[in-house]
Amino acid sequence: MAASMDDFMSGHGKPKPCRACTDFDSYIDQYMTERKLPKTMKAKLKNDLQCPLDKNDLGRNTWSFLHTMAAYFPDKPSSTHQSEMKQFINLFSKFYPCDYCAEDLRVELKTNQPDTKSQHSLSQWLCRLHNNVNVKIGKPEFDCSKVNERWRDGWKDGSCG
Repeated sequence: MAASMDDFMSGHGKPKPCRACTDFDSYIDQYMTERKLPKTMKAKLKNDLQCPLDKNDLGRNTWSFLHTMAAYFPDKPSSTHQSEMKQFINLFSKFYPCDYCAEDLRVELKTNQPDTKSQHSLSQWLCRLHNNVNVKIGKPEFDCSKVNERWRDGWKDGSCG
């Protein structure tokens, strides 16, 4: 018999929920319980999330979304999946709320279209793109050999549960 969503979310003898498939409240409840953190901390975390995103929050959340999307892209995508992902990224560059960032991405896409041959190819393309931005804004580059650890599988040291 298949486990219910409640069983899955609670983690009672079942696999831990995927972060991309878990709502914030359930995830933070589990996180706080495992680490025996005070309940007052949850309210602070939730209050911090109630304001509109600033440029830094928007960028961080956008990169998180894009990397996670690439991490779950099919290993052997159909030609439709490949085409639609390219379309998505190109359209995304036209609607991104930061005009400067959107224009920078559109310029990049003129000579560097997404590599959608596989999950690995897309994740690596996106990591290189992100590293190009990191260099421009004076942040350290990320080791692209670790994208699946960071965005899909969790760190090898087990720190992601």
